[in-house]
Order: sequence, then C-alpha cells, then structure tokens
Amino acid sequence: MKKLLFILPSLAFSATLFAQDPTDALRYSWAISSGTARQQAVGGAMASLGGDLSATYVNPAGLGFYKTGDFVMTPGFNLWNNKAAYYGRTESDNRKYLSFGTSGIVLGNGSERDRKGRNSSSSFALAINRTANVGTNLLYRGLNNQSSFSNKFLEEINGDRDANSVASNYPFGASLALNTYWIDTIAGGSSGNYQFQTRAPIATGLIQENAVSSRGGVTELALAFAGAQNDKFYYGFTLGVPFLNYEREATFTEADATTVSNNNFDYATITQNLETKGSGINLKMGVIYKPVEYVRLGLAVHTPTFYRLSDKYYTDMATSTEGPFGLLTQSSKLFTGDQAAEFSYWMFTPYKIMASASYVLREIEDVRKQKGFLTADIEYVNYKASSYSTDPDGDNSQSTKDYLKSLNNTIDNAYKGAFNFRAGGELKFTTIMARLGAAYYGNPYKDIAGEKGNRFQLSGGLGYRHKGMFIDLTYVHTMGKDVDFAYRLQSRPFSAATLKQTGGNVLLTLGFKI
Repeated sequence: MKKLLFILPSLAFSATLFAQDPTDALRYSWAISSGTARQQAVGGAMASLGGDLSATYVNPAGLGFYKTGDFVMTPGFNLWNNKAAYYGRTESDNRKYLSFGTSGIVLGNGSERDRKGRNSSSSFALAINRTANVGTNLLYRGLNNQSSFSNKFLEEINGDRDANSVASNYPFGASLALNTYWIDTIAGGSSGNYQFQTRAPIATGLIQENAVSSRGGVTELALAFAGAQNDKFYYGFTLGVPFLNYEREATFTEADATTVSNNNFDYATITQNLETKGSGINLKMGVIYKPVEYVRLGLAVHTPTFYRLSDKYYTDMATSTEGPFGLLTQSSKLFTGDQAAEFSYWMFTPYKIMASASYVLREIEDVRKQKGFLTADIEYVNYKASSYSTDPDGDNSQSTKDYLKSLNNTIDNAYKGAFNFRAGGELKFTTIMARLGAAYYGNPYKDIAGEKGNRFQLSGGLGYRHKGMFIDLTYVHTMGKDVDFAYRLQSRPFSAATLKQTGGNVLLTLGFKI
C-alpha cells in the first residue's frame, strides 16, 4: 500500500496530460543556492551576522549594520558530478557551468538621533542572486527483470478496453506505446473489449538506461529595507521577485537482454522534454538583537514563494519489434498540432524559519578593528507544504483541479519537514581574513520506498580589505545523497537509482565602498 502513495490517479484526456510530478515540487526548494564569497565561506550562515549583501536573501535585518554603502559582484564556477547505482551497476556523469552569487548595491545612511536621544539608521539594497541551481547531468544503467517502463502505460490506461481510445487519448504515454507496439492488445479481444500487455520480455531481463540532462535554475531580484535602533535592535524586509527557467530532457531506453531474435521485441526508447518558465514573488522578514555587545541573535521567516509557471512539453517514442513491424516512431506533437503542449499553473514553495547566533570578537563600531566571529544558523523547511493550484487564466476544468489535488496529496505523503544547519567563522589579520564553514541539509523524504537524501558542505576562503576595496575568494565542496526514479508503478516492483553527488563551487566577490 505504501507504493500507492507515489501514484497519481490515471486521468485520461483527449488532447493533453500534465507534466508535473512530486519531484518538481522538491526541485526548487531543495537546491544548491549561492551567495557572496564571504557568506559561502562560513557555511552560508548569515541569519544573525549581518554586514553583508547576502543578508538580503537570508535575514534582511543584517543590512541594518551598514552605515555606508557597498557595490558587490560575485561570479562563480561550478562542477557537479553524479554517481548513480541502479540494479547493481554504477555510472558517472558530470556538468560544468558558470554561475553567479549575490551581486548588487547596498546604501546605508549612517546614524541619526531622534528627539528622545535614540540612535537610528536605515539602509536599502538592490540585489540579484542565483537562489537555486538545478542543472545537472545524470546517467544510470542496469539489468531489470522485475518491471518495464511500459508497465506505466498499462497503469495509465486504468481499465480502458477500447483500442481506439488507447491509441488517441493518452498522447504522452500509452497512445505512443500502443501505436509503436511497445504495448499491444491481448489476443481474443473484440472491438471495445480489449485487454493490453507489454511486448517487453521482463522475465528474461531488460537492459535499462536513463540519461537526463537538465539546465536552469532560479534567479531572484530583491529589494530590501533595514533599520537599526541604538545599534542594538535591527529589523528588515525583503521583497523578492524570482525568475524560474528550467529545461530537462530525459531519454529512457530498455532493450532485450537476450540474443533471442523472435520474441517480437528488440528495444524501446521514450524521450521526454520539458521547459518550465515563470516568475513569482515572496517576502523575507527578520530581526537581530544584541543582548550584549559581542553577541548577536537572529530570527528570520521566509514566506512561501508564489509562482505563476508555464510548461511546454512533448514526448517522442521509438520501438523496434524486430520481425513484425521493424522500427516505429511517434511523437506527442502528432496529437497537439505539431507543437509542444502547454499548461499554465500556480505553484507555492515551502516556508522557512531560521534562528541564529553569532559571537563577534572585539565587537566595536569600527568593523576594521574587529578580530573575527563565530556564527551558526538552524533552519526549518517544511517541504511537504509545496503545492499546486490552477491558474485562473488557464485550464480550470474539474479534471485539472482533481489532478492537482491528487498531486498535492502525493506531495504530502512523499515529503516531510527537515532541519538544515550552517556554521562558520572568520579570523582577521589586519587586512587579511581567513574563513572556514560547514553546512548540513537534512533529508526531505518520508522514506516510503527507500528514498533518502542529504547534503553536506565544507567551505573555506580568504578575504582582503583595504582602502575601500575588498576581494573574497571561496571554495565550497558539496557531498550529497539523493534518489532518482525513471518511473513509478502501482502493480509491480520498481526501483530508484541511488545517487552519490559531489560538487565544487568557486566564488570570487569584488566589492567597493561607495
């Protein structure tokens, strides 16, 4: 029964099917983010430290420490490697790409004394940051004698016994499979009363391969305001406008593992293409309090991000049945006017809550004379709170609402809340700074079918500050575990590829006092 939690009801539509699945909800909330080189060097902890432009995206109250202004640029380079184990075999693939961390401008207006003698100050920031990198290459292979990708098409039919209906009403799966003979009718049926079976010889084994190439991420433009009272209480707000751009191509192939040439199946391939674009809005709020001069305590809340997204997607399929029909191909575009299908919808990401503490060595107003700091954050993310809803300007049919409701229930059953931990420190040697940090991102899965995931990061860097200019260089090494499902089934066993991930990220921040 546990496996049923992964299966969305099989909804048949005459012209379209949706592209979302539970993985999409997790992709944009459990992703590797970036920041300034200084912030990343100390494990990404910034919820109580402040004094850095990256506070815009963590706890905007930290901008309240600015009394002047900074202009910041942060280019970066990433290398990401996946090792995937599937039915006892391990494959590797990697991707290299340029990226950027927090860049922008922050302006502080210094301290002013009000009529009651209280000091107050304020600051504004305009920044841009890559808040999620989701591009990766993934490859895995294995010998499977338990199930076939085509079993997914048989479940999609969900009791439909009309061959004409199956051939036309499931344009992104079962229709293509029937028309290319990956699945076929069972002998003895009559018009409107057929049963269906797969041609893939599961019992003798299938050599399966899944190759996934994805690109994109979330780039967020942010406008922030922060204020300070008596250099003791700091508060801030950030209005974020994220822009999401994601492209994915997944090609799954399964081939007869035997040398038998008369079993009417050689191989079959399905290539699924998805492009998602859109924008959203969110709010980040936070406070920092200094109970004593050298201690800073921070609390921040991030609202869910509301996205309006649009998918374009299509599927290509090819099946070689050896003798009977040879090689047959078909595309879902045949059913959608030779164009990719489109679907617009709303998506809500999880909320976040952060608590933090920092200890500053020699905490004085002139930050140039501070000797260093230790800082740590704890963050709670409720991954199961992700959800989808219909776009009022899009498809609002009852079948669409039912589908998204089922998807939201599946997300509730598949994911859970998790805690993330970040910590680091810095030592100052006049104009040179040395930094170290670590971060741990907890498991978002409920472990229904063996899913487990986590990420651990180690980071270090150097900084130089002199005469209104600063340069920071950081390296972040990431190690993680995750899973990837080529397909999920209700009636037969299925297996995930278990992933071991490593990544390196080099960041360089250039800044100037203004």
